[in-house]
Amino acid sequence: MEKLLLKQKHYENIANTIIKNFSKRQIEGYYCPDRISAVQKALELMPKGASIGWGGSMTLIETGLMEVIQNGDYKIINRDIATNLEEQRKVYGEICCSDFFLMSTNAITLDGELINIDGRGNRVAFLCYGPQNVLILTGMNKVVTDIESGLKRACNIAAPPNAIRLNRKTPCAITGKCEDCYSSECMCGQFVVTRRSGIPNRIKVILIGEELGY
Repeated sequence: MEKLLLKQKHYENIANTIIKNFSKRQIEGYYCPDRISAVQKALELMPKGASIGWGGSMTLIETGLMEVIQNGDYKIINRDIATNLEEQRKVYGEICCSDFFLMSTNAITLDGELINIDGRGNRVAFLCYGPQNVLILTGMNKVVTDIESGLKRACNIAAPPNAIRLNRKTPCAITGKCEDCYSSECMCGQFVVTRRSGIPNRIKVILIGEELGY
């Protein structure tokens, strides 16, 4: 129990450092000790009736937020209902104009930078521009010291298990590490470092004192 409490205090200290650094980047930050309080905070930030889209994220599923919003009083924009490219374009257009876009992040530096990789770029595109608000939920296991460490984490820690989960035929799904591939199913087409939000507090990050996602 003492070890758990010490770890929680450590996470809280790190989160406070990151949140302080968020302020100079026009990013809004919160710390929640567990997934239950994180979901509650997310619901506080999203008013009833808001339109919501999301990017693929195990963290969103593991926290239980996805189940809550799909059963709640929100306008859900579900990209999974698209059956062809034309329908997909229409859904993505709706997400671009949504009130909230939900996602996690592949890594986050102590100085408050967000690091993400994407295959086609739709997830990072909405992070950069479009939705009125971007709400990011992330476990403290995603914290790194600097951008270089974040890129390595994204490629070697996040991408391989995601490739397995999505049944992608990539080298990393076999070897367990980035092979700098040009596979047709490569998940690392776009590398995005968010160092500042152009619109004050458009990006909101909930740091969670647990290990979540990849």
